[in-house]
Amino acid sequence: MAQDDVFKKLVAHSKEYGYVFPSSEIYDGLSAVYDYGQYGVELKNNIKKYWWDSMVLLNDNIAGLDSAIFMHPTIWKASGHVDAFNDPLIDNRDSKKRYRADVLIEEHLAKIEDKISKEVEKARERFGESFDEKKFRETNQRVLANQAKIDELNERFSKAMNGTDLAELRQIIIDNEIVCPISGSRNWTEVRQFNLMFSTEMGSTLEGSSKIYLRPETAQGIFVNFLNVQKTGRMKIPFGIAQIGKAFRNEIVARQFIFRMREFEQMEMQFFVQPGTELEWFARWKEARMKWHQALGFGAANYRFHDHTKLAHYANAATDIEFRFPFGFKEVEGIHSRTDYDLSQHQKFSGKKIQYFDPEKGESYIPFVIETSIGVDRMFLQVLSASYAEEELKKEDGSTDTRVVLRLPACLAPVKLAVMPLVKKDGLPEIAEKIVNDLRFEFNCQYDDKDSIGRRYRRQDAIGTPYCITIDHQTIDDKSVTIRYRDSMQQERVNIEALRDIIKEKVSIVSILRKI
Repeated sequence: MAQDDVFKKLVAHSKEYGYVFPSSEIYDGLSAVYDYGQYGVELKNNIKKYWWDSMVLLNDNIAGLDSAIFMHPTIWKASGHVDAFNDPLIDNRDSKKRYRADVLIEEHLAKIEDKISKEVEKARERFGESFDEKKFRETNQRVLANQAKIDELNERFSKAMNGTDLAELRQIIIDNEIVCPISGSRNWTEVRQFNLMFSTEMGSTLEGSSKIYLRPETAQGIFVNFLNVQKTGRMKIPFGIAQIGKAFRNEIVARQFIFRMREFEQMEMQFFVQPGTELEWFARWKEARMKWHQALGFGAANYRFHDHTKLAHYANAATDIEFRFPFGFKEVEGIHSRTDYDLSQHQKFSGKKIQYFDPEKGESYIPFVIETSIGVDRMFLQVLSASYAEEELKKEDGSTDTRVVLRLPACLAPVKLAVMPLVKKDGLPEIAEKIVNDLRFEFNCQYDDKDSIGRRYRRQDAIGTPYCITIDHQTIDDKSVTIRYRDSMQQERVNIEALRDIIKEKVSIVSILRKI
């Protein structure tokens, strides 16, 4: 099945099974804004708990914070967002569609990289176990030619972005014959900058109001609270501050479902270190964050690092962790060495001393910062993309059936177990309800007695419920039930009294936390 078709099915599945709804749908929706349904909000909360526990629970030197969305407007002047938080936009005159110029170029680079990947895969199939990918990449003429194109374009692209050369960005698009995905034409306007921050007025009267912004990132709330957390928590460097919160960006080119939205949620941790040690800590956090992702079991081959050639003005090192979505490898997390830029700027603009006194060195200094920043919504989409599957199953009569299943990690699944009486009589529903009432204090349980047992299994597979408990007439005799496992569809007979311990072990987030 084409990957575009897989993605369309995933989007439809998300709505049909209560994961994600278009916001304000009865009013024809609001572009690039979505609501999380009854199962979506549970999955989202579980993802946030996995991140929070891995940061705050497992690290003695990382503390939590929840800063306000509204902040003093000078904060955004100090951080550079007022003057430099812009996207380079370009319009196609024929389709009347607007695009980010840098994204058009990045997508063109990705197409060239795909050509190389296809050459490598064809060679792998041809040569089998004797295939030497490194040697093939170094000697194959088509691969070398395409890699040369990538290197040349990357150098030119990086120079244009670093120099904010809008005319050169347009020229790169023209020279590489990049076309509009809608019209197929190359009739482009000039590139211009567009600030992404939402603004509003705070104050009870027009004369007394002041312009403030909805925060475009959560990091600045951490930086302005650096001394508050450090002093009240008696934190010693190195230490970190973690935060989960909403952010807002007026994305002009918002697309790919919840991958890029105007209202989104971030999980960020700023780690403060001694100047001169930042690159060592950057490497450590780079490794730690990749372990966090791979612990979910979606396959190491579906992740990669993408080191930045263009660095933000505040950074001296940056990389992205990318995941293989149905629409290609895309960023889910950024790791940046932000130097001392942010704290220095806030010290300058506030007039307040923002420094750390190091008792071992006997001196004060402005710490350097390593940032890890992950989008909750992108992580949500990553988990759904990796979990969605369609399977052909053979029936006893030789025909086939298709089941749609979300192979969610059990610790993240919205519903941990569904309890089902085989029939709605003979006291079976009462036993099922008692099991649900006993277990709901520890697990998100669901009672399900509608339709045949086979249809109920399929419904729970589509929701992503890892375990189904069936109560039948044997339960009355020996107090045993059947556990049906989502992924293997195997069934096991266990005693009712053992259910709590069995489920607890299987859905515990601890087993994944131990891997990181």
